[in-house]
Amino acid sequence: MDVIIEKLDHFGRGICHIDQKICFVPYTLPGDYCDIRIIREKKSFLEGCLQKIINESPYRIHSSCPHFDHCGGCQFQNMMFSYENQYKEEKVKEIMERFGEISPSIVRPILFSNSSLYRNKIVLHGKDGVLGFYSSKSHDIVPIHECHLVLPKIQEIISFLHSYPHDISEVTIKCSNDQKYVMVSLNGPFSEISLLKDKVDVLIYNGKCLSRESSILTSIGNVSFYQEPSSFFQVHSQFTKDLYDEVSRFAQRKRPSTILDLYCGCGTIGIYVSLSNTSLIGVDSNPSNISQAIRNAELHSLSSYHYYCDKVENRIDEFSNIDFVIVDPPRAGLDSKTRDVLKVMLPSSIAYVSCDPVSLARDLKDLSSYYQIESIQPFNLFPRTYHVECVALLSLKNS
Repeated sequence: MDVIIEKLDHFGRGICHIDQKICFVPYTLPGDYCDIRIIREKKSFLEGCLQKIINESPYRIHSSCPHFDHCGGCQFQNMMFSYENQYKEEKVKEIMERFGEISPSIVRPILFSNSSLYRNKIVLHGKDGVLGFYSSKSHDIVPIHECHLVLPKIQEIISFLHSYPHDISEVTIKCSNDQKYVMVSLNGPFSEISLLKDKVDVLIYNGKCLSRESSILTSIGNVSFYQEPSSFFQVHSQFTKDLYDEVSRFAQRKRPSTILDLYCGCGTIGIYVSLSNTSLIGVDSNPSNISQAIRNAELHSLSSYHYYCDKVENRIDEFSNIDFVIVDPPRAGLDSKTRDVLKVMLPSSIAYVSCDPVSLARDLKDLSSYYQIESIQPFNLFPRTYHVECVALLSLKNS
C-alpha cells in the first residue's frame, strides 16, 4: 500500500491516514512516499511496517549505523540532525499547548550539542552468548558490536567483551565524562574476567566488587562527583553542563537560603547550583544514590546539607521555610500529593527538570494558579532518539 507520511507523532513514528484512520509507521519521515504493510488494526488506529521508500523525504539521510531499524535504541539515525532539533522543539510547544494550556511563546529555541559519541553509559543484555540491545517492543536480542552514541572508551569495552566466549546476562558500562575512568558491572559467566579487571577502574562481577574502589570520579564542568554503577547520572557527557547551568543561573538570580532537591539522584544538580551559605536538602528513594550524594556533598565541603532516603511523597510534607525547589522526577512526573504540598509550601522558585514533556505540561498546568512560568527550555540531551529534556523555571506569583 502506497502512502505519503504527513508528520511524526510524539514517539517519532510517521503518521499517515488510510480510510480516515490514523496509521503509525516507524522509521518513516514527513514527505516519504512509501510502500507499507498494515501489521495491526485497532478500532481507532492502524500500525504499519515500512516495506520500501518510493520517494524520499527531504529530511532523510543515509544511516551509517548497521543496527538501525533493528535494535530499537534509536529512532532518528535516518534523519537530518537539524530537522530532529526542529521536530523536538515543535513537539514541546505542541504538548505544552495541548496538555498544559501553555502558550508556545514560553518555549525557548531548543539547545543542542553533538549528535554522536555522547553517551557515558550503556546497558547491554545477553542470552546464549549473544550480547546486545533488545529489539523494539520485544526481548529479542540484537547483537551490538558497535554503537555510534557511546563514548570511545565504552566502545573499547564492548569490543573487548565480544572478543571472548561468554554467557553474559547483562552488563552496564559507564565512564567518566572525560573518559579517564571506566566502570563495569557484569552478570553471568565471562571467561576473561581477570583481563577485564585490568582494563577498567571499577569492576562489579556477579554482584561482587573485584576492584579496590566501587565508584569513579566524573565531572560536570568544573564540579566533580562520585558515581557507582547503579547511581543515576545524566548520560550526555558534554551537554549536561548546559542544562545544569540553566538551573544554576536561576538560583543565582533568586539567591535562595535553602534548596530542596527532590528526586536528587546522587546529588548532582543540587550540589552544582548550591551557593555559599546555602542549606541543601535532598530526597531520593535509591540508597546508592543517597550514599553517593552524601559523599559528593562531603567532597565539596558543603557546610549545611541533609539527605533522606525515601520516596518524595513520604517526606515532602515534612519541610518548611524552603525558598527554592529543584525537581527532577521520573517519566511519570510529580505525584498528586507532591504537587498539592508544593502549593501549600509555596517556595518562591521552582526549577523543574523533566524527561517527559507530557507529564511536565500536566504538572505545570496544576501549579500555574500559584506560579508564573518564566520559561521552558528544551535540550536535545538524547540525540537520535525521540526523547527531549526540558527545564521549566517557575516563580511564585506576587512574591
